[in-house]
Amino acid sequence: MQASEYLVSLYIATCGQNGPGLGADEKEIILLVYIILEASSGKIIGTKQLLVRPDGSFAKDRTVSGSSDASVVVRASSPALASQQADAINNNNTSVSNSNTLLKSVYNNPSTTVTHSNNNNTITNGSSSSIVPADSITTTVNTASFSETIELPLAVAHSQGKPLQEAIDEFDEYLRSLILYGEDIDSINLITDGQLPLRQCLHREACAKSIQLPNYYNRFCDLRKEFLKYKSGDLSRALVPVKDIKKILQIPTAAAPQSIGEMMKDLNITNSEEQEFYVKESREMVSVIQVMLKGGHKFKANEIVTLVLEPGICSIDDDIDGNCIVRARGLPWQSSDQDIAKFFRGLNVAKGGVALCLSPLGRRNGEALIRFVSQEHRDMALKRHKHHIGSRYIEVYRATGEDFLAIAGGASNEAQAFLSKGAQVIIRMRGLPYDCTAKQVLDFFTTGEDPCTVLDGVEGVLFVKKPDGRATGDAFVLFAIESDAPKALSRHRESIGQRYIELFRSTTAEVQQVLNRSMDPRTYEANHQQPLIAQLPSMPLSLLPQHLITSGTTKNCIRLRGLPYEALVEHILHFLDDFAKHIIFQGVHMVINAQGQPSGEAFIQMDSEESARLCALRKHNQFMMFGKKYRYIEVFQCSGDDMNMVLNGGLQSPISATPHPHHSAAAKQSSLLSPV
Repeated sequence: MQASEYLVSLYIATCGQNGPGLGADEKEIILLVYIILEASSGKIIGTKQLLVRPDGSFAKDRTVSGSSDASVVVRASSPALASQQADAINNNNTSVSNSNTLLKSVYNNPSTTVTHSNNNNTITNGSSSSIVPADSITTTVNTASFSETIELPLAVAHSQGKPLQEAIDEFDEYLRSLILYGEDIDSINLITDGQLPLRQCLHREACAKSIQLPNYYNRFCDLRKEFLKYKSGDLSRALVPVKDIKKILQIPTAAAPQSIGEMMKDLNITNSEEQEFYVKESREMVSVIQVMLKGGHKFKANEIVTLVLEPGICSIDDDIDGNCIVRARGLPWQSSDQDIAKFFRGLNVAKGGVALCLSPLGRRNGEALIRFVSQEHRDMALKRHKHHIGSRYIEVYRATGEDFLAIAGGASNEAQAFLSKGAQVIIRMRGLPYDCTAKQVLDFFTTGEDPCTVLDGVEGVLFVKKPDGRATGDAFVLFAIESDAPKALSRHRESIGQRYIELFRSTTAEVQQVLNRSMDPRTYEANHQQPLIAQLPSMPLSLLPQHLITSGTTKNCIRLRGLPYEALVEHILHFLDDFAKHIIFQGVHMVINAQGQPSGEAFIQMDSEESARLCALRKHNQFMMFGKKYRYIEVFQCSGDDMNMVLNGGLQSPISATPHPHHSAAAKQSSLLSPV
């Protein structure tokens, strides 16, 4: 990659942790500092400081939105602000626009150049030159004036900062306003102190706020890695005689520096003790960059941020690096692989690297395994533990290569051939008639309003079958381009024959996982057995893992009866409507009978007793629309102990005081778990 003529040193601060913890606490960006340099001379041609207003939308209840939070501060050392210290302390609404002159007054002198000689630096202004100490490499201002330090409360950012979108646009306009001799703006090389500013902060927050970043934010230079290349670029290895080849192999590999201070120390540039926070960091970043430029180093933007999750196929025999895998838990049930990739925006996910986990019944269970391109990206992903998708926090843990292969690894040649067609979109169909044909599937998508074309016609439809060749009612369909996805999904719950069809955005890993299970005879053994009620064991039978069953007398659960046997978790969530947001993580338990079939009942754990009471009050005997039919559902408030007793066969089913006039015969059928 060719080096750019211009470099931009970018410093980012948040209203939370900075340094090694930057971005780990999901706090919003509060400050952007840009310094533009000529790559050939190191001369500074422009600066821009932008105070950013956090709006609290990045993560629910994670950012303070009040205007008087004195506990969260941004520290700054500045001669430009020192004269306003008293006013700023007495009035939080004092304009801090003059703070933008801080670095401008120091850096924005087009005639200023810097040369480096041993431990001293020559700064030339016009025709005069002088030797100044190394710690003044980027400033001609007397460092004694930096003895004043003030604190900027978060309230100042709220009152005087710009929204992040406006800040990004303002710098883009400023950059384009500079006369850069025809330089393509998108080829500008950004330089950051490590990976965190862009990968963990800017890209993640921009994605959460639907901000489109200019292209030059998608490639950057990691100053720490570039510094390591700069230090290892000497001739020490090449000058070792061939007969002493062992010495070359024994030379220890240098570790990348962990801070700007380490780089300053290695370059014998004295740190200024009086400069703090972003002033110190921004200046010292530029100091290091300028010295490296004078030493002949060429900055090339080798760090790439991938914005699109590319499809890929994984075989069960593939060798997977176990240091690149994480498991995400607590995902919204409707999350697609693209949604999960957006949660990890800024980090590079490997091709086909998102594998959605399915329950034994073939439904998504709120977990996924994610494979990254390197351990470095995996380690940054782990720092997003308990970050949010909407109002839900997501747990992120380490996983192994075996875990990933167990979910995403394919063993079917049919699946490999199907997935290798190069489709951009995979749609999963559920609830198909057992005698459904590929032509009926094609007609389903090509007729009506806004038709979409299936890739390769009938070859783009793959039916899932049992080991004996019988249909399961599932199929996968391929589409060539991304714009076909919303068109196809708009047909959700439309009918083929007398069956309404459910549609979901799917992935290559899900195709492999479903087909692997369909080929396993044990998956359908329960369906081959005839229900022998007389032979059921008399001992209590627990049908849910005990660690998923709550307990206690607090009535923070609800019990649903009369569900259609085909009902899924998503149907229950839709039925509960606004009350669904009060369901705790993994709080929906579908009750099945001893033959492994749905019983028409479910238990749901709510976040409070009041939520359960209101839900039972308002949803009891309300209708659930299922296909073209209406089923009324009984909803009762209960406790964890009640739930345990029913699941172990020991509690009488609750009886509605006034039977619903439309109570159907099917709804009166007794469950094996709820004897009447």
